[in-house]
Amino acid sequence: MTGKDEQAQDAGGAPEAIGAAGAEVRPGTDRDAVGGAVPRWVVRPSDADGCAAVLGAAARAGLAVVPRGAGTKIGWGAPPRRCDAVLDLSALTGVDHAAGDLVVEAGAGTPLEELAAVLAKTGQRLPVDRVVPGSTVGGVVATGLSGPGRMLYGPVRDLIIGMTVAGPDGAASRSGGRVVKNVAGYDLGKLHTGAFGTLGVITSVTFRLRPIPPARIVVSAEAPDPPRARELVSSVLKSHTAPTAIEVDRPGGGRISVQVLLEGPEDGIRARAQEVSDLFSDAVASPDLPVGWGTLPGGPGDTLLKLTTPPARAAEVMEALADAAPDGGPLPVRGSAGSGVLYSALPSAAAPDGAVRAVSALRARLGNATGGHGSLTVLDAAPPVHAAGLDPWGEVPGLPLMRSVKQNLDPDGVLSPGRFAGGI
Repeated sequence: MTGKDEQAQDAGGAPEAIGAAGAEVRPGTDRDAVGGAVPRWVVRPSDADGCAAVLGAAARAGLAVVPRGAGTKIGWGAPPRRCDAVLDLSALTGVDHAAGDLVVEAGAGTPLEELAAVLAKTGQRLPVDRVVPGSTVGGVVATGLSGPGRMLYGPVRDLIIGMTVAGPDGAASRSGGRVVKNVAGYDLGKLHTGAFGTLGVITSVTFRLRPIPPARIVVSAEAPDPPRARELVSSVLKSHTAPTAIEVDRPGGGRISVQVLLEGPEDGIRARAQEVSDLFSDAVASPDLPVGWGTLPGGPGDTLLKLTTPPARAAEVMEALADAAPDGGPLPVRGSAGSGVLYSALPSAAAPDGAVRAVSALRARLGNATGGHGSLTVLDAAPPVHAAGLDPWGEVPGLPLMRSVKQNLDPDGVLSPGRFAGGI
């Protein structure tokens, strides 16, 4: 046991010290577990300053802290090595919208739906899809979650122009956007997006916005197999229709739905939709998004997979999933053929060791299908699957540099220890 671990074990006065920092403190329960680890305490600061104060008090007590927003993705990543306290950020809400500048600053605990409603009043939007219902701004950024719109607008990190982060010692750092104090040498937006709270606690994010398009049409068609789906996607990409997104959905190894989202002025969108329809056969056009648009496949308890590939190899990845279930059956696949980010899920009924073997086999298949240019990440898995020896991240390029950044920003390893790649 390290000195820090011993200090945490003896931190009997920690609740009082943290409470003195102006936060609500209660004992953790099974419902607060992070990857099967039940925290000793759940701490809810009332604002960003309180969050920083809590982190400072926790550092002095030697406590390992895992931040949480709405908890919709709290099981993602690897289980933490330690979880003394869950830092509940649900009170860190608020929206500061500069409509004239197409800029918004939102507290990390702000629900994405609430932010969308505020922006819609002025005809603006943050082009980040609601992939997991109930997600907060901080949760989306911390997990790096992007949906269909990433094809046109880029991933969520590309929409960030500023960020405020509280470090493990409670010191606040700011970069970009509408603030003036910056951290020399780091782009906080790119550094903390997708870091799972291992480098700092995001307290607010500033985004650049887009006007809400006046019209949209989704053109859908079915392909009997991945090669035909590839032909359909390729024909759209080579056209002049400028789609916002091209999604594929194959629920269970059968036919594949190819869905093309077009947005823009009413007078031009119909001609663009007709051009896409002419490229397909038996196409259906609708102003409504298809059922399941942008959501993740699978259900509770399933092992959720994220597969990245060059877009031109998306069909080969779908082929690799056709008989990849532990029982030899097909796996569902849904995601962006336009940006090469696909999702799948291993059924919860699979034995934990079978799920681990399936992940390993899929990584090998993905490497063959993409010429070594693809990757497979396990976003979410039940604790028994992790206990069976699951490696959620696989091979991660640049891991030594990532370890160096972690050591620099969190030398005592008290922020979400172990949740990220390589045990960071």
